[in-house]
Amino acid sequence: MERRQFLARGLGLGALACAPGAALADAQTYKQFHAALARDPSLALYADTVGAQSGQASVQGKLPLDLNGVFYRNGPGRFELGGERYHHWFDGDGFAQRWQIGAGQVSHIGRFVATPKFKAESQAGQFLYPAFGTRIERAAVKNSDSVNAANTNLVPLGGRVYALWEGGSATELDPATLATLGPKNWRADLQAMPFSAHPKIDPDGGLWNFGALSGGDQMAIYQLGANASLLRFGAVAIPDLAMVHDFAVSAKHLIFLIAPFDVRPDPQASYLDMHHWAGSGPAGRALRAVVVAKDSLQVRAVFELPARMVFHFGNAYDDGSTTRLDVVMHEGDVLHALGAPMRGEHAPSTPGSSYASQITLDYASGTAREARLFGDCEFPRVMPQVVARRHRKLALLGSAGAQGTLDSVHLVDTDSGKADSYSFGPGWQVEEHVLVPRRGARNETDGYLLGVAQDSLRGRTVLSVFDAAHISTGPIALAALPYRAPLCFHGNFLAA
Repeated sequence: MERRQFLARGLGLGALACAPGAALADAQTYKQFHAALARDPSLALYADTVGAQSGQASVQGKLPLDLNGVFYRNGPGRFELGGERYHHWFDGDGFAQRWQIGAGQVSHIGRFVATPKFKAESQAGQFLYPAFGTRIERAAVKNSDSVNAANTNLVPLGGRVYALWEGGSATELDPATLATLGPKNWRADLQAMPFSAHPKIDPDGGLWNFGALSGGDQMAIYQLGANASLLRFGAVAIPDLAMVHDFAVSAKHLIFLIAPFDVRPDPQASYLDMHHWAGSGPAGRALRAVVVAKDSLQVRAVFELPARMVFHFGNAYDDGSTTRLDVVMHEGDVLHALGAPMRGEHAPSTPGSSYASQITLDYASGTAREARLFGDCEFPRVMPQVVARRHRKLALLGSAGAQGTLDSVHLVDTDSGKADSYSFGPGWQVEEHVLVPRRGARNETDGYLLGVAQDSLRGRTVLSVFDAAHISTGPIALAALPYRAPLCFHGNFLAA
């Protein structure tokens, strides 16, 4: 299927604004947030960021000398413009960050990804284009890259670095300065095609990714080499396809979990509000596990599970006539709840409503089995050398305090369910942590757990380093910036 046919069949973000008109990013949301911020300083994590950042971190403890490289991070940084404020956390413009680690020191730089959207709106002094959760109709949309916020992940590949989003092109950045170099076209005819923010890099250095066309029942599949060249591209038909944020890769398969949303086109709604939960009631639809064979890029099997929402996967591996994968499940529709911080409210959280599970897909019987691993968690990661292979350790963030805030880190044994855990305590919000192996690592705890935590009490951002074999003893080093950097979604470590 060619690009024009692919895009014509779906409801991308680019379809949300057809003609100039009213905007629903509004001054009321702006005023509501700032009134709440005056009462609750912890909401500063969702405040606007103005301009680039750079600084040297103050190190407490001792950074391992063999932890040498760059930790790339990305997340939304601009939520307000012209006295208006976005309605959803996912809407903000991308703010890329680079943590340089080496010789016992840490330095940091951060800057906005200068997408066409960011530059045009900065010049206009107001938001112009539709966002994930906010309907805006001030300027015509040419294609998906007109609305590309480049705000979700920062991935190094083949000596280059890419800022990734959900629905458009990867945006290439300078690896050293984070200056924006422009959209990346993997092939001349694939311009502005959806390219997910959660690619999977195999231990051999190659990369698999997808692009979901919500409402169009088509999933784009990409295979890239270690040098960032496109090896294969294909399109897979998946009925009732809604937003898909992540996937898992085993040696032979690509596994997608399709949450039960109905996607209903509506020119008066945001992309988010076109997604309607269809997993409740007697006629509620199931959560589907769609397995695509790597060799043919065709659907091999479809399994059904109880209706839930999924953002993130840990890992997957093939085991005889089964495939096993780790995933964090959420009960019901949590997409809309993540708009609360934009209004100055904490996102509602119900204990036990999220949990990590290991799912077994049995091809012989056509059934899926599920075993819970850990409760109240998110952001699963594994050691890079076990991606698509048998693994036994899963890093997670957990919620031990009030309001469902992620404030603790855990390394869970997927065989026994036992967790090695550490809590940062009140006033902290922990970002995704990644596992970094030592050179020549002998097992999945031979290395470090590396991440970022927001110290709301002191208004600063801190890099944290744990010995992966001894999480409960606490960080072996903390590197605190003299300022607050924006809260990030995802990132990756690149060893020197």
